Amino acid sequence: MTDERVPTQLYLISPLDVSGEFPARLERALVAGEGLVTAFQFRVKDVGQHEAARLAEPLQAICAAHDVAFIVNDSIALAKRLRADGVHLGQQDGDPKEAREELGKDAQIGVTCHASRHLALEAGEAGADYVAFGAFFPSETKQTEHRADTDLLEWWHEMVEIPSVAIGGITPENCAALIEAGADFLAVSGAVWNGDEVTAIKAFSDIMRAE
Repeated sequence: MTDERVPTQLYLISPLDVSGEFPARLERALVAGEGLVTAFQFRVKDVGQHEAARLAEPLQAICAAHDVAFIVNDSIALAKRLRADGVHLGQQDGDPKEAREELGKDAQIGVTCHASRHLALEAGEAGADYVAFGAFFPSETKQTEHRADTDLLEWWHEMVEIPSVAIGGITPENCAALIEAGADFLAVSGAVWNGDEVTAIKAFSDIMRAE
């Protein structure tokens, strides 16, 4: 198989608190990551669908203005309500086939597959547009029970055409090995939002564009 894949890109995941100044921070991050950031996942917990929709509205508009896919975490119903670009499903959040029926043929559907080749192949057969592997490193953003390694990314890249997303504790300092292993996207949250987002995006860009 010839290697004609697009260079690794960034997939931003929101912090749990997206109120207040966060829309402005997202705008700055997307400006700094023009051409590098291609997806943003809206991930909030313990809020009703109406409140989630209110919080999502400005963020969705910012993503649209920068041609960045707006992906809803966990909820097919919320993704449908928002007419989002797609949904990301954990193993307990629904079936890709159900998501496809609800959201349409153009929706981007991703599935968390932890460190499992089997789960990833099942997701691909069910119609997922991408699979997410991880965690690759300890994460302060989310408790992780599963640990993946770069061998999994290499195998997937060589064997399957469906894009892979690497997730879990990824920083500018440790991401090079994931890029080398064939990750199509790096999903990042804390490494961007726990400090200055523009500085972080530029640090990722320096590494990713040098690979």
